[in-house]
Amino acid sequence: MMEEEDLEFVEELEAVLQLTPDVQLAIEQVFPSQDPLDRADFNAVEYINTLFPTEQSLANIDEVVNKIRLKIRRLDDNIRTVVRGQTNVGQDGRQVKEITRDIKQLDHAKRHLTTSITTLNHLHMLAGGVDSLEAMTRRRQYGEVANLLQGVMNVLEHFHKYMGIPQIRQLSERVKAAQTELGQQILADFEEAFPSQGTKRPGGPSNVLRDACLVANILDPRIKQEIIKKFIKQHLSEYLVLFQENQDVAWLDKIDRRYAWIKRQLVDYEEKYGRMFPREWYMTERIAVEFCHVTRTELAKIMRTRAKEIEVKLLLFAIQRTTNFEGILAKRFSGCTLTDGSLKKLESPPASTNPFLEDEPTPEMEELTMDKGDLEQPKKPKAPDNPFHGIVSKCFEPHLYVYIESQDKNLGELIDRFVADFKAQGPPKPNTDEGGAVLPSCADLFVYYKKCMVQCSQLSTGEPMIALSTIFQKYLREYAWKILSGNLPKTTSSSGGLTISSLLKEKEGSEVAKFTLEELCLICSILSTAEYCLATTQQLEEKLKEKVDVSLTERINLTGEMDTFSTVISNSIQLLVQDLDAACDPALTAMSKMQWQNVEHVGDQSPYVTSVILHIKQNVPIIRDNLASTRKYFTQFCIKFANSFIPKFITHLFKCKPISMVGAEQLLLDTHSLKMVLLDLPSIGSQVVRKAPASYTKIVVKGMTRAEMILKVVMAPHEPSVVFVDNYIKLLTDCNTETFQKILDMKGLKRSEQSSMLELFRQRLPTPPAGPEGASSLSLLAPTPEQESSRIRKLEKLIKKRL
Repeated sequence: MMEEEDLEFVEELEAVLQLTPDVQLAIEQVFPSQDPLDRADFNAVEYINTLFPTEQSLANIDEVVNKIRLKIRRLDDNIRTVVRGQTNVGQDGRQVKEITRDIKQLDHAKRHLTTSITTLNHLHMLAGGVDSLEAMTRRRQYGEVANLLQGVMNVLEHFHKYMGIPQIRQLSERVKAAQTELGQQILADFEEAFPSQGTKRPGGPSNVLRDACLVANILDPRIKQEIIKKFIKQHLSEYLVLFQENQDVAWLDKIDRRYAWIKRQLVDYEEKYGRMFPREWYMTERIAVEFCHVTRTELAKIMRTRAKEIEVKLLLFAIQRTTNFEGILAKRFSGCTLTDGSLKKLESPPASTNPFLEDEPTPEMEELTMDKGDLEQPKKPKAPDNPFHGIVSKCFEPHLYVYIESQDKNLGELIDRFVADFKAQGPPKPNTDEGGAVLPSCADLFVYYKKCMVQCSQLSTGEPMIALSTIFQKYLREYAWKILSGNLPKTTSSSGGLTISSLLKEKEGSEVAKFTLEELCLICSILSTAEYCLATTQQLEEKLKEKVDVSLTERINLTGEMDTFSTVISNSIQLLVQDLDAACDPALTAMSKMQWQNVEHVGDQSPYVTSVILHIKQNVPIIRDNLASTRKYFTQFCIKFANSFIPKFITHLFKCKPISMVGAEQLLLDTHSLKMVLLDLPSIGSQVVRKAPASYTKIVVKGMTRAEMILKVVMAPHEPSVVFVDNYIKLLTDCNTETFQKILDMKGLKRSEQSSMLELFRQRLPTPPAGPEGASSLSLLAPTPEQESSRIRKLEKLIKKRL
């Protein structure tokens, strides 16, 4: 039983003494040992077998046991020594604490003693300093007072926590009394030297007053402010007398004299009093700023009184001189004394690429230009903001309506001059560089706009800029109506008809085009001008938003004017399309009136095709050359013409009835010829062949392929009926009964035959897909590209065979 308990104890001990490999490795490195008993994987059985490998070796068992017991006793002694050593360390720590407690008490005593000595020294300095301060104040020794007062105030700060002591509080009150007396005394000295009233001339600078300013720097800031206020008021008193409201020099036409007076005064101040006031008081700048505030008030008052006498030239003259003066102030002073938070600083506009970002000189600088070359020139670095901007000139803002009204009148006269010049000079001449060019009047208009915008932004960036933008909107619309839309050629409703004989006799010089070459050039020129105006109006809106106050940007909106120019562009393109479309109408009418059932053989293209091609070759090169600078609008013209001509051609194609087999073959040849011409339309008559835009090509291929498919269905025999109906559905993918009826009319079938065909057609129609759009979607199905190309190849083979 005891042996089992011992074994359990050994197992528990081994479990407790089981160390991690890292710990075991560290122990081996610190305490290296070759003793098997120190091994981590010690095995008692193996160790005993090592000691007693044979039975004979058991004779030494007592000796081995004694050695092990001796080793155990030594181990116990070592453990006991370590434990006792730890106990002694605890006792030593308590002794150290007792020693350090005594040292701390001595250290605190030393520190308190040092503080007491320092405080007594400060008290001695404070008492002596207060006595000296009072004596020096009575003798007006401001130079010594300035140095002493600062020191006394610094020493007094050390006694802030001792104010409960009566003697300390008394010394503090004496310092405050000395400061009050100094402030009153210095103000009295300045009043005596620079009297605000009376006839006594102001005294000159003195060392006493200079030192007094140094003392004022240390005293209550209100003393310094009072000195500055009184001195500036006395310095500007002459100005208020010279430029009273009833004086002749007070009016705007002599505003230069105000600024000349202050310049002289500032020079005089620098010479006489420049060294009297400390540099950090910025007295010169303060005088100039106060002059600006007084001038703004006086000018506002006199302009309210004599508002009816303000003319735009006089107003602009005064504003120009004032802004120039503000610019001089910005060069001379930093603006650090400006405390009026309402003074608005100019905002640096972000980088922009619009043409209104060219360098913006003041009105007296060179004329502004709008050349595109200017856009590519590097921009000059923007001048730093002017902190004095508006400090005087803000008084003119309530009267800027005079300027706005003047610009309204000037722009009205400018538009009238544009109208008169257009009537006198006529439209741009064809076959010259002027053809299709932007009208010069629009560049003149935007140059004037820019000059007005720059000028007004220098005057104000508030409500006047909003009023100016409204004026801009008004005359942009007038320009669009009077100069652009008003000069577009008028279309006439009369259109002559062509017969087959007239088509055959038609020569190259006898076209039926409604518009002359000059009119076509004019339309293109108006279109290019409207495009220029559209782009520039957008840039004008961006620039106005940059110039105006941030809170007003939402009120700048020229979208309506941009829409007006877009309408002019759309109308111009529509006129060009209608002109070419109308020129082709007689030919299509002639096509529908031909007796196609009597055509006996397939020949060259028909006369009506020649007529259509002739009109296209006459109009399109002119339009393309005149719209060379606006390729996208030429592409729009081509697309709109294709969308207009092809449906009209198919409509006239259905009117060709009845058609014989040979007639259908001739129409198929004509259709293919027209298709080739239309695909080549964007570059027709041009030496440089360009690939037509994909969007345009897609429209032509889709529309003309449908016309070819219609003719192919007409050429197919109508017997057996099932094959004919299925062929129609397959080729045209049009499930509309009316279209099928038209095909039957073109074939010349009798009504009885048509009825059975229609009934069969309705039966053979594919079942529409489920859904509300199923019925309509079937009629809109288009052939796949593979089907389309296959049909085109078949048609080409058919045409080649016939030819």
